[in-house]
Amino acid sequence: MPAPVNTDLLQGRWFDGQSSRARPVMVSLRPTPQGPSLVLHPLSQPGAEPVVFAWKDVGWPEAWNEHKPQPRVVVDLRDHGSLEIDAVSDWRAALAAAGERPGLAQRMQTRWPVLLGVTAAAVIGLTLFYRYGTPWAATQLTRFVPLGWETSVAENVLKQMDDGTLKPSKLPKERQEQLKARFDALVQQTPTTMHRYPDYRPPLSLEFRSGMGANAFALPGGKIVMTDGIVKTATDQGLPDDALVGVLAHEIGHVVYRHTTRMVVEQGVLNMGLGLALGDVSTVVSTGASVLTGLAYSRSHEREADCYAIALMNHTALPTAPMGKLLLAIAHDEEEEEENKKKEQEKAGQDKTAAPKADPGASSPERARQRKTAEEMASHPVWSLLSSHPDTVARASELEKGHAPHCTKN
Repeated sequence: MPAPVNTDLLQGRWFDGQSSRARPVMVSLRPTPQGPSLVLHPLSQPGAEPVVFAWKDVGWPEAWNEHKPQPRVVVDLRDHGSLEIDAVSDWRAALAAAGERPGLAQRMQTRWPVLLGVTAAAVIGLTLFYRYGTPWAATQLTRFVPLGWETSVAENVLKQMDDGTLKPSKLPKERQEQLKARFDALVQQTPTTMHRYPDYRPPLSLEFRSGMGANAFALPGGKIVMTDGIVKTATDQGLPDDALVGVLAHEIGHVVYRHTTRMVVEQGVLNMGLGLALGDVSTVVSTGASVLTGLAYSRSHEREADCYAIALMNHTALPTAPMGKLLLAIAHDEEEEEENKKKEQEKAGQDKTAAPKADPGASSPERARQRKTAEEMASHPVWSLLSSHPDTVARASELEKGHAPHCTKN
């Protein structure tokens, strides 16, 4: 049995797309399970059958403001032109009587509480996705990244660094072999239960370089680089090699947890999530998200590597206090270096300001030299074990004690 037709007829003008003239019609609405259907009763053709449009065949106009309705309603009839109705309030009432329920988008447009609620839910959802969803998804997806890809990336990165910043190590061969022996012994004593990815077995190796300050870093695929500077700092501080072994344990943690690969995957997952949530993500949003992600996730990775180093050093009955003291010594040296650079920059700026202006040609070589020195100091990055590691003092204190509160959560 056909659904009853709404007897509240509205006057309208139908532009059927076949003529530029509007056809006068009476409009009614029928309730259906899918939504109201639109019925047009042509007035120019008495006795003509009404034209019925199903819910899905109509581009239903949305209300933007319940208190300030539009001057007329324009209904998109797709291939059959459009319909105009002047009685806006009667149209809204007829729609409601026919069972029309406004969608979420329309309710957001017409009701502030709905808009604020949806916005709050979206913000909370994105925050939870950023804080928990992205790291979890990246951790799972990283399982499928082949070791060969990591090894290739590491070789290319190290080659570029060797062609630029890094230089061959000046440590005596005997000293390198001594530290490599400690490193190999540490690797052999590492229990497989400490690995996040049980089937991940990268070939761990240690190399030495100079050309940057006190630093040690891990490359994906198992290659770890230690600089002459960090070895010298440990020697100058009178620290045993256990301090350097602790640093190596920290870098091994980066490798076995696949932090570099996870960071790449995390950036991809975050950008994909933002794209799904926000549509077309601009370069500014993408870059900002990448920066924030790098800062937040690198902190998490550093804490994981610290906890791994503490656990490994405790497992091998080695003290972690020397490593903590080494970190503090490096941090102190970096602070002094930064202060000296600031003073040199200030002095260079004062000399430039005080330079005589009567004869610019005579002083231009000196001013050019000072400008070049200042630019080099400003652009030169401070490479060290601590440059990207947060909360150095707190971390060093935890390492000295051999435990950290957050490690029980990992």
